[in-house]
Amino acid sequence: MERKMLGLKLTDKISCKEIRKKTQVSDIVQYIAKQKWKWAGHVARLQDNMWTLRVTEWQPRNGKRSRGRQARRRRDDIVRTMGNTWTREAKDREEWRRDAEGFIMQ
Repeated sequence: MERKMLGLKLTDKISCKEIRKKTQVSDIVQYIAKQKWKWAGHVARLQDNMWTLRVTEWQPRNGKRSRGRQARRRRDDIVRTMGNTWTREAKDREEWRRDAEGFIMQ
């Protein structure tokens, strides 16, 4: 779509990074990752009795799992990047913001 905005064709051999600089359109994947990171930090800083935090940490233990690959949760991406102690690390807001760049650039 950005190529069309600039009137370019694939045969022009211009990289996507160059096109992105010209159009100044932000990458939607990075934007979504940033918003996910911000929400996770917000949830981790909530009080213990808030339902949002309890639902994030809740793990159902009864019943039979369905076939196939397990669905990925928002929490899984954060744990993969920061480890299981991400909720403690999110308490320090400035540190959490600095760590966001590593998560967003994946």
